[in-house]
Amino acid sequence: MVVAVAAGAATGEIGRSAAQRGPSASAEVDLARDRLVNLSHAFNRRTIYWPTARRFKLTKVAEGETEGGYFYAANDFSAAEHGGTHLDAPIHFARGGDPADEVPLRRLVGGAVNVDVRAQSSADPDHLIAVADLEAWEREHGRIARRAIVLLRTGWGRHWPNARRYLGTAERGAGAVAKLHFPGLGEDAARWLVRNRQVKAVGIDTASIDRGQSTAFEAHRVLGAAQVPVFENVAGLERLPASGFQVIALPMKIDGGSGGPLRAMAVVDR
Repeated sequence: MVVAVAAGAATGEIGRSAAQRGPSASAEVDLARDRLVNLSHAFNRRTIYWPTARRFKLTKVAEGETEGGYFYAANDFSAAEHGGTHLDAPIHFARGGDPADEVPLRRLVGGAVNVDVRAQSSADPDHLIAVADLEAWEREHGRIARRAIVLLRTGWGRHWPNARRYLGTAERGAGAVAKLHFPGLGEDAARWLVRNRQVKAVGIDTASIDRGQSTAFEAHRVLGAAQVPVFENVAGLERLPASGFQVIALPMKIDGGSGGPLRAMAVVDR
């Protein structure tokens, strides 16, 4: 099956060559041919949540043979909106921003790039991804196309689901927040992505688009004000190339929600 979600259509650069369109472009999505890469962590008792957030809980309602002679299984689940692989809707940090159910679908699908900042993050677990990091990536891989989805690969995904290594602490409660250590996107870099590249969405393989030591959540606020959704705790970035693939990131459609669980995947041309 060939799906007409070409990067040119997704980025508004249709009719230009792949070289002209930049690193987020590819000719077409062929779900029968292309490689599908899972970008979501499973939700279970080990799923990582913010220290103050309610963790995921699955409660068995039924599992077994019924009186009618057929098998039946069902569960209840509960959790905070923001945990595991999830969406931050713009309203999460921007008054008047889109809630989860109103984020346009076109912001959740399209050509994407995988910006590798592992070297910087390995040297400093509190690293703020800077404009210089993004420009260095572009010098090597080409300009990030307008309306691309930008994924930030810090390398933190390798620590999942070890909360102590992934978050910097395994402690729970309000007192643990000050002990969080992981990299994130700097305020200036967030503004650069919005103003200079008009990005559709930004994802990261850490617990927050802002670094763990942030207290003002500047990247959240910049992106939210620009109606740019955020994907956090993204999995599988090590399986993606630097560019030339598509992302499909569909959250639970929670009416009025500030975010929610996200099932995301990449479609990579073989």
